[in-house]
Amino acid sequence: MGLIAGRYWFPVQIASVAPGKPPEKPAERLTLTPVAYSGLPGWGADDVGQALPALARSCARLDGQKPERPIDPDLKRAGTVAEWRAICAALPAKPDAAAARAFVEKWFAPYRAANNGDATGLFTGYYEPELRGARQAGGKFTVPLYAAPPDLVQIDLGQFAVDLKGRTIAGRVENGRLRAYPDRAAIDNGLLGGKGLEILFVDDAVDAFFLHVQGSGRVTLPDGGAVRVGFAGHNGLGFVAIGRLLIDAGKIPRERMSMQAVRDWLRANPAEARELMQRNPRYVFFREIMGDGPLGADGVALTPGRSLAVDRRFVPLGIPLWLDTATPDGKPLRRLMLAQDAGGAIQGPVRGDIFFGAGEAALEQAGRMRSPGSYYLLLPRAAAE
Repeated sequence: MGLIAGRYWFPVQIASVAPGKPPEKPAERLTLTPVAYSGLPGWGADDVGQALPALARSCARLDGQKPERPIDPDLKRAGTVAEWRAICAALPAKPDAAAARAFVEKWFAPYRAANNGDATGLFTGYYEPELRGARQAGGKFTVPLYAAPPDLVQIDLGQFAVDLKGRTIAGRVENGRLRAYPDRAAIDNGLLGGKGLEILFVDDAVDAFFLHVQGSGRVTLPDGGAVRVGFAGHNGLGFVAIGRLLIDAGKIPRERMSMQAVRDWLRANPAEARELMQRNPRYVFFREIMGDGPLGADGVALTPGRSLAVDRRFVPLGIPLWLDTATPDGKPLRRLMLAQDAGGAIQGPVRGDIFFGAGEAALEQAGRMRSPGSYYLLLPRAAAE
Protein backbone atom coordinates (compact mmCIF):
# COMPACT_ATOMS: atom_id res chain seq x y z
CA MET A 1 0.00 0.00 0.00
CA GLY A 2 1.23 3.50 -0.71
CA LEU A 3 0.36 7.14 -1.00
CA ILE A 4 0.23 8.23 -4.66
CA ALA A 5 -0.60 11.82 -5.66
CA GLY A 6 -2.61 12.40 -2.52
CA ARG A 7 -4.68 9.23 -2.92
CA TYR A 8 -4.56 6.17 -0.72
CA TRP A 9 -4.56 3.17 -3.05
CA PHE A 10 -4.77 -0.53 -2.48
CA PRO A 11 -2.34 -2.47 -4.70
CA VAL A 12 -3.48 -2.84 -8.33
CA GLN A 13 -2.12 -5.46 -10.69
CA ILE A 14 -1.88 -4.42 -14.36
CA ALA A 15 -2.50 -7.26 -16.79
CA SER A 16 -1.56 -7.28 -20.47
CA VAL A 17 -4.43 -7.40 -22.97
CA ALA A 18 -4.31 -9.36 -26.19
CA PRO A 19 -4.77 -7.29 -29.39
CA GLY A 20 -8.39 -7.03 -30.48
CA LYS A 21 -9.78 -8.11 -27.10
CA PRO A 22 -11.59 -5.61 -24.88
CA PRO A 23 -9.66 -4.79 -21.70
CA GLU A 24 -10.70 -6.72 -18.65
CA LYS A 25 -12.62 -4.83 -16.01
CA PRO A 26 -10.15 -3.98 -13.23
CA ALA A 27 -10.58 -5.68 -9.89
CA GLU A 28 -12.53 -3.64 -7.38
CA ARG A 29 -10.26 -1.50 -5.23
CA LEU A 30 -11.11 1.10 -2.61
CA THR A 31 -9.36 4.41 -3.33
CA LEU A 32 -9.47 7.27 -0.83
CA THR A 33 -8.90 10.96 -1.51
CA PRO A 34 -8.60 13.39 1.42
CA VAL A 35 -11.03 16.31 1.28
CA ALA A 36 -12.00 19.23 3.50
CA TYR A 37 -15.33 19.37 5.31
CA SER A 38 -16.22 22.30 3.07
CA GLY A 39 -16.03 19.81 0.21
CA LEU A 40 -18.78 17.57 1.64
CA PRO A 41 -22.04 18.40 -0.20
CA GLY A 42 -24.58 19.71 2.30
CA TRP A 43 -22.30 19.33 5.33
CA GLY A 44 -23.66 22.42 7.06
CA ALA A 45 -27.33 21.49 6.64
CA ASP A 46 -27.57 18.14 8.45
CA ASP A 47 -28.19 17.84 12.18
CA VAL A 48 -25.27 15.46 12.63
CA GLY A 49 -26.12 15.11 16.33
CA GLN A 50 -28.92 12.72 15.31
CA ALA A 51 -26.25 10.23 14.19
CA LEU A 52 -24.17 10.35 17.39
CA PRO A 53 -26.38 7.89 19.35
CA ALA A 54 -25.72 5.37 16.58
CA LEU A 55 -21.98 6.06 16.92
CA ALA A 56 -22.27 5.53 20.69
CA ARG A 57 -23.78 2.10 20.07
CA SER A 58 -20.82 1.11 17.89
CA CYS A 59 -18.46 2.50 20.55
CA ALA A 60 -19.91 0.07 23.08
CA ARG A 61 -18.66 -2.81 20.92
CA LEU A 62 -15.06 -1.87 21.76
CA ASP A 63 -15.35 -2.97 25.39
CA GLY A 64 -12.96 -5.80 26.18
CA GLN A 65 -11.01 -5.53 22.93
CA LYS A 66 -7.22 -5.16 22.91
CA PRO A 67 -6.14 -1.50 22.54
CA GLU A 68 -3.61 -2.27 19.80
CA ARG A 69 -6.07 -4.17 17.63
CA PRO A 70 -6.68 -2.43 14.28
CA ILE A 71 -10.30 -1.72 13.43
CA ASP A 72 -9.54 -3.04 9.94
CA PRO A 73 -6.20 -4.75 9.17
CA ASP A 74 -6.44 -3.76 5.48
CA LEU A 75 -7.25 -0.10 6.07
CA LYS A 76 -4.68 1.29 8.48
CA ARG A 77 -6.28 4.72 8.44
CA ALA A 78 -9.32 3.24 10.18
CA GLY A 79 -7.26 3.34 13.38
CA THR A 80 -6.87 1.09 16.39
CA VAL A 81 -9.17 0.29 19.29
CA ALA A 82 -7.14 2.69 21.47
CA GLU A 83 -7.60 5.55 18.99
CA TRP A 84 -11.33 4.88 18.81
CA ARG A 85 -11.66 4.73 22.58
CA ALA A 86 -10.28 8.27 22.77
CA ILE A 87 -12.96 9.35 20.29
CA CYS A 88 -15.70 7.52 22.15
CA ALA A 89 -14.63 9.00 25.50
CA ALA A 90 -15.01 12.50 24.01
CA LEU A 91 -18.45 11.80 22.54
CA PRO A 92 -20.81 14.54 23.78
CA ALA A 93 -23.94 13.29 25.53
CA LYS A 94 -26.62 15.71 24.23
CA PRO A 95 -24.97 18.12 21.82
CA ASP A 96 -26.74 20.74 19.76
CA ALA A 97 -26.14 20.67 16.00
CA ALA A 98 -23.16 23.03 16.14
CA ALA A 99 -21.44 21.14 18.97
CA ALA A 100 -22.00 17.79 17.25
CA ARG A 101 -20.53 19.12 14.02
CA ALA A 102 -17.52 20.53 15.90
CA PHE A 103 -16.95 17.13 17.56
CA VAL A 104 -16.95 15.30 14.23
CA GLU A 105 -14.63 17.84 12.60
CA LYS A 106 -12.18 17.65 15.52
CA TRP A 107 -11.87 13.86 15.64
CA PHE A 108 -12.41 12.68 12.06
CA ALA A 109 -10.80 13.39 8.69
CA PRO A 110 -13.00 12.95 5.59
CA TYR A 111 -11.94 10.94 2.54
CA ARG A 112 -13.88 10.57 -0.68
CA ALA A 113 -14.35 6.85 -1.36
CA ALA A 114 -14.06 5.52 -4.91
CA ASN A 115 -13.70 2.29 -6.84
CA ASN A 116 -10.43 2.65 -8.75
CA GLY A 117 -11.12 6.40 -8.85
CA ASP A 118 -14.84 6.15 -9.74
CA ALA A 119 -16.70 7.77 -6.84
CA THR A 120 -20.24 7.01 -8.07
CA GLY A 121 -22.06 3.99 -6.69
CA LEU A 122 -25.57 2.65 -6.07
CA PHE A 123 -27.65 3.25 -2.95
CA THR A 124 -30.74 1.20 -2.14
CA GLY A 125 -32.90 0.79 0.96
CA TYR A 126 -34.17 -1.86 3.34
CA TYR A 127 -36.58 -2.02 6.25
CA GLU A 128 -37.79 -4.17 9.13
CA PRO A 129 -40.94 -6.08 8.12
CA GLU A 130 -43.83 -6.42 10.57
CA LEU A 131 -45.64 -9.75 10.53
CA ARG A 132 -48.41 -11.54 12.44
CA GLY A 133 -47.58 -14.85 14.07
CA ALA A 134 -47.90 -17.30 16.94
CA ARG A 135 -45.69 -19.59 18.98
CA GLN A 136 -47.65 -22.67 17.90
CA ALA A 137 -49.01 -23.70 14.52
CA GLY A 138 -52.76 -23.54 14.13
CA GLY A 139 -55.53 -21.73 12.29
CA LYS A 140 -54.05 -19.15 9.93
CA PHE A 141 -50.57 -19.48 11.44
CA THR A 142 -49.04 -22.15 9.24
CA VAL A 143 -45.82 -20.73 7.77
CA PRO A 144 -42.81 -21.66 9.94
CA LEU A 145 -39.77 -19.54 10.74
CA TYR A 146 -36.89 -21.90 11.45
CA ALA A 147 -33.86 -21.63 13.70
CA ALA A 148 -30.54 -22.64 12.16
CA PRO A 149 -30.41 -26.45 11.97
CA PRO A 150 -27.64 -28.13 13.99
CA ASP A 151 -26.00 -29.62 10.90
CA LEU A 152 -25.61 -26.21 9.23
CA VAL A 153 -21.93 -25.26 8.90
CA GLN A 154 -20.99 -21.61 8.27
CA ILE A 155 -17.39 -20.80 7.35
CA ASP A 156 -15.68 -17.41 7.30
CA LEU A 157 -13.38 -17.70 4.29
CA GLY A 158 -11.37 -14.69 5.42
CA GLN A 159 -9.70 -16.97 7.97
CA PHE A 160 -8.03 -18.83 5.11
CA ALA A 161 -7.16 -16.14 2.55
CA VAL A 162 -6.90 -12.36 2.79
CA ASP A 163 -8.57 -11.84 -0.59
CA LEU A 164 -11.64 -13.71 0.70
CA LYS A 165 -12.20 -11.29 3.57
CA GLY A 166 -15.89 -10.76 4.24
CA ARG A 167 -16.94 -13.90 2.34
CA THR A 168 -18.70 -16.82 3.97
CA ILE A 169 -20.00 -20.13 2.72
CA ALA A 170 -22.50 -22.46 4.32
CA GLY A 171 -23.61 -26.04 3.89
CA ARG A 172 -23.47 -29.35 5.71
CA VAL A 173 -20.80 -31.99 6.00
CA GLU A 174 -21.46 -35.31 4.30
CA ASN A 175 -18.80 -38.03 4.30
CA GLY A 176 -16.14 -35.54 5.31
CA ARG A 177 -17.01 -33.02 2.57
CA LEU A 178 -18.90 -29.76 2.74
CA ARG A 179 -22.00 -30.00 0.56
CA ALA A 180 -24.62 -27.40 -0.33
CA TYR A 181 -27.58 -27.35 2.03
CA PRO A 182 -31.00 -28.17 0.51
CA ASP A 183 -32.73 -25.30 -1.27
CA ARG A 184 -35.85 -23.27 -0.50
CA ALA A 185 -38.16 -25.65 -2.34
CA ALA A 186 -36.99 -28.64 -0.29
CA ILE A 187 -37.37 -26.74 2.99
CA ASP A 188 -40.76 -25.31 1.99
CA ASN A 189 -41.90 -28.85 1.24
CA GLY A 190 -41.22 -30.00 4.82
CA LEU A 191 -37.55 -31.05 4.96
CA LEU A 192 -37.07 -29.48 8.42
CA GLY A 193 -40.59 -30.07 9.75
CA GLY A 194 -40.99 -31.92 13.03
CA LYS A 195 -37.37 -31.38 14.11
CA GLY A 196 -38.16 -28.80 16.78
CA LEU A 197 -36.59 -25.96 14.80
CA GLU A 198 -39.74 -23.86 14.43
CA ILE A 199 -39.47 -20.68 16.51
CA LEU A 200 -42.66 -19.03 15.21
CA PHE A 201 -45.46 -19.55 12.70
CA VAL A 202 -46.71 -16.62 10.63
CA ASP A 203 -49.90 -16.19 8.62
CA ASP A 204 -48.56 -15.09 5.23
CA ALA A 205 -46.01 -16.84 3.00
CA VAL A 206 -45.33 -13.64 1.06
CA ASP A 207 -44.57 -11.71 4.25
CA ALA A 208 -42.28 -14.57 5.33
CA PHE A 209 -40.47 -14.40 2.00
CA PHE A 210 -39.85 -10.67 2.42
CA LEU A 211 -38.63 -11.34 5.95
CA HIS A 212 -36.04 -13.70 4.44
CA VAL A 213 -34.94 -11.01 1.99
CA GLN A 214 -34.63 -8.32 4.69
CA GLY A 215 -33.01 -10.63 7.26
CA SER A 216 -34.86 -9.46 10.37
CA GLY A 217 -38.33 -8.42 11.46
CA ARG A 218 -40.92 -7.99 14.17
CA VAL A 219 -43.74 -10.48 14.71
CA THR A 220 -46.91 -9.46 16.58
CA LEU A 221 -48.48 -12.29 18.61
CA PRO A 222 -52.23 -12.91 19.18
CA ASP A 223 -52.02 -11.60 22.76
CA GLY A 224 -50.64 -8.28 21.56
CA GLY A 225 -47.05 -9.05 22.48
CA ALA A 226 -44.25 -8.95 19.93
CA VAL A 227 -41.14 -10.94 19.11
CA ARG A 228 -38.18 -9.59 17.17
CA VAL A 229 -36.28 -12.10 15.04
CA GLY A 230 -32.87 -11.63 13.47
CA PHE A 231 -30.62 -13.33 10.96
CA ALA A 232 -29.03 -16.56 12.20
CA GLY A 233 -27.61 -17.89 8.92
CA HIS A 234 -28.67 -19.16 5.53
CA ASN A 235 -28.39 -22.34 3.53
CA GLY A 236 -25.43 -21.08 1.50
CA LEU A 237 -27.11 -21.04 -1.89
CA GLY A 238 -27.03 -17.97 -4.13
CA PHE A 239 -29.64 -15.25 -3.88
CA VAL A 240 -31.91 -14.85 -6.91
CA ALA A 241 -33.83 -11.57 -7.19
CA ILE A 242 -37.35 -12.55 -8.22
CA GLY A 243 -38.00 -8.94 -9.22
CA ARG A 244 -35.54 -9.48 -12.05
CA LEU A 245 -37.41 -12.65 -13.06
CA LEU A 246 -40.68 -10.72 -13.16
CA ILE A 247 -39.14 -8.03 -15.36
CA ASP A 248 -37.64 -10.62 -17.72
CA ALA A 249 -41.01 -12.40 -17.98
CA GLY A 250 -42.79 -9.12 -18.76
CA LYS A 251 -44.93 -9.36 -15.61
CA ILE A 252 -43.82 -5.98 -14.19
CA PRO A 253 -42.38 -3.16 -16.32
CA ARG A 254 -38.84 -2.19 -15.37
CA GLU A 255 -39.87 1.41 -14.61
CA ARG A 256 -42.50 0.19 -12.11
CA MET A 257 -40.27 -2.28 -10.29
CA SER A 258 -40.13 -1.96 -6.50
CA MET A 259 -40.51 -4.18 -3.45
CA GLN A 260 -44.16 -3.13 -3.27
CA ALA A 261 -44.73 -4.11 -6.91
CA VAL A 262 -43.25 -7.57 -6.30
CA ARG A 263 -45.37 -8.07 -3.17
CA ASP A 264 -48.53 -6.96 -4.95
CA TRP A 265 -47.86 -9.32 -7.86
CA LEU A 266 -47.25 -12.29 -5.57
CA ARG A 267 -50.50 -11.69 -3.71
CA ALA A 268 -52.47 -11.17 -6.92
CA ASN A 269 -51.09 -14.41 -8.43
CA PRO A 270 -51.14 -17.02 -5.63
CA ALA A 271 -51.09 -19.94 -8.06
CA GLU A 272 -47.72 -18.83 -9.44
CA ALA A 273 -46.29 -17.16 -6.33
CA ARG A 274 -45.00 -20.25 -4.52
CA GLU A 275 -43.07 -21.54 -7.55
CA LEU A 276 -41.63 -18.09 -8.24
CA MET A 277 -40.47 -17.58 -4.66
CA GLN A 278 -38.84 -21.01 -4.73
CA ARG A 279 -36.74 -19.93 -7.71
CA ASN A 280 -34.74 -18.01 -5.13
CA PRO A 281 -32.98 -21.01 -3.56
CA ARG A 282 -31.51 -19.10 -0.61
CA TYR A 283 -33.27 -19.83 2.67
CA VAL A 284 -32.69 -17.76 5.81
CA PHE A 285 -32.76 -19.02 9.39
CA PHE A 286 -33.65 -16.83 12.38
CA ARG A 287 -33.06 -16.34 16.07
CA GLU A 288 -35.10 -14.48 18.64
CA ILE A 289 -33.65 -11.11 19.65
CA MET A 290 -34.14 -9.59 23.07
CA GLY A 291 -33.98 -5.83 23.58
CA ASP A 292 -33.56 -3.19 20.92
CA GLY A 293 -33.28 -4.16 17.30
CA PRO A 294 -32.99 -5.06 14.58
CA LEU A 295 -29.33 -5.90 14.94
CA GLY A 296 -26.89 -5.17 12.13
CA ALA A 297 -23.70 -7.02 11.26
CA ASP A 298 -21.85 -4.74 13.71
CA GLY A 299 -23.87 -6.38 16.49
CA VAL A 300 -25.73 -3.22 17.51
CA ALA A 301 -29.33 -2.07 17.06
CA LEU A 302 -29.80 -0.18 13.81
CA THR A 303 -30.92 3.46 13.75
CA PRO A 304 -33.54 4.37 11.11
CA GLY A 305 -32.16 6.83 8.59
CA ARG A 306 -28.67 6.72 10.09
CA SER A 307 -27.48 3.11 9.72
CA LEU A 308 -25.99 1.99 6.41
CA ALA A 309 -25.23 -1.52 5.16
CA VAL A 310 -21.88 -1.66 3.33
CA ASP A 311 -19.49 -4.17 1.81
CA ARG A 312 -17.27 -4.99 4.77
CA ARG A 313 -14.47 -6.11 2.45
CA PHE A 314 -13.85 -2.42 1.81
CA VAL A 315 -15.55 -0.41 4.57
CA PRO A 316 -14.98 -1.22 8.27
CA LEU A 317 -18.11 -1.62 10.36
CA GLY A 318 -18.67 1.03 13.01
CA ILE A 319 -17.18 4.01 11.17
CA PRO A 320 -19.11 7.18 10.24
CA LEU A 321 -19.65 8.16 6.61
CA TRP A 322 -21.03 11.23 4.88
CA LEU A 323 -23.67 10.15 2.38
CA ASP A 324 -24.47 12.12 -0.78
CA THR A 325 -27.37 10.66 -2.77
CA ALA A 326 -31.08 11.34 -3.41
CA THR A 327 -34.40 10.06 -2.06
CA PRO A 328 -36.76 8.02 -4.27
CA ASP A 329 -38.50 11.33 -5.02
CA GLY A 330 -35.28 12.92 -6.25
CA LYS A 331 -34.63 15.18 -3.25
CA PRO A 332 -31.05 15.47 -1.95
CA LEU A 333 -30.23 12.94 0.79
CA ARG A 334 -27.06 14.19 2.47
CA ARG A 335 -26.39 13.15 6.03
CA LEU A 336 -24.03 11.54 8.51
CA MET A 337 -24.43 7.76 8.59
CA LEU A 338 -22.84 4.83 10.43
CA ALA A 339 -21.61 1.70 8.68
CA GLN A 340 -23.39 -0.82 10.89
CA ASP A 341 -24.64 -3.59 8.66
CA ALA A 342 -23.78 -5.75 5.65
CA GLY A 343 -25.68 -7.79 3.09
CA GLY A 344 -25.06 -10.37 0.41
CA ALA A 345 -26.25 -8.02 -2.35
CA ILE A 346 -24.24 -5.06 -1.04
CA GLN A 347 -21.00 -5.43 -2.95
CA GLY A 348 -18.38 -2.92 -4.02
CA PRO A 349 -16.24 -0.11 -2.60
CA VAL A 350 -19.04 2.44 -3.19
CA ARG A 351 -22.30 0.66 -2.41
CA GLY A 352 -24.80 1.21 0.37
CA ASP A 353 -28.18 0.07 1.67
CA ILE A 354 -30.02 2.58 3.87
CA PHE A 355 -32.03 1.28 6.82
CA PHE A 356 -35.34 3.16 6.77
CA GLY A 357 -36.96 1.66 9.88
CA ALA A 358 -39.93 -0.64 10.46
CA GLY A 359 -43.35 -1.16 8.91
CA GLU A 360 -45.24 0.04 5.86
CA ALA A 361 -44.01 3.64 5.99
CA ALA A 362 -40.42 2.43 5.91
CA LEU A 363 -41.23 -0.01 3.09
CA GLU A 364 -42.71 2.85 1.05
CA GLN A 365 -39.29 4.54 1.05
CA ALA A 366 -37.01 1.50 1.07
CA GLY A 367 -38.94 -0.28 -1.67
CA ARG A 368 -38.43 2.57 -4.15
CA MET A 369 -34.88 3.56 -3.15
CA ARG A 370 -32.42 3.07 -5.98
CA SER A 371 -30.28 6.15 -6.50
CA PRO A 372 -26.75 6.86 -7.67
CA GLY A 373 -24.54 8.65 -5.20
CA SER A 374 -21.28 8.67 -3.31
CA TYR A 375 -19.95 8.68 0.22
CA TYR A 376 -17.00 9.89 2.23
CA LEU A 377 -15.37 7.81 4.95
CA LEU A 378 -14.70 9.73 8.17
CA LEU A 379 -11.53 8.20 9.63
CA PRO A 380 -9.77 9.03 12.91
CA ARG A 381 -7.44 12.00 12.58
CA ALA A 382 -4.95 10.30 14.89
CA ALA A 383 -4.60 7.39 12.46
CA ALA A 384 -4.40 9.70 9.45
CA GLU A 385 -1.57 11.67 11.05
